[in-house]
Amino acid sequence: MAAVNPVPKEKAAAEVQDLYNGLTKKFGRMPNIFAVMAQRPAVLKNFVPFYGAAMGEGTIEPKYKELAYLKTSLLNGCEY
Repeated sequence: MAAVNPVPKEKAAAEVQDLYNGLTKKFGRMPNIFAVMAQRPAVLKNFVPFYGAAMGEGTIEPKYKELAYLKTSLLNGCEY
């Protein structure tokens, strides 16, 4: 099976360095899911605002958002 490796900060494109810094500050490290998206900087730059809007404040409790996230991964056979 093919694998796509996370991009380390020192190898990430200049256009996503601010995102690396912000995500590292927020999570205490660069989450692999975002570091993998850095293979395509435009994908990372467009996904992060979407993710923030979807997972941020709203009427649905965070625990239910996480449950939906995990259930979707399970249904799609995602082992990550």
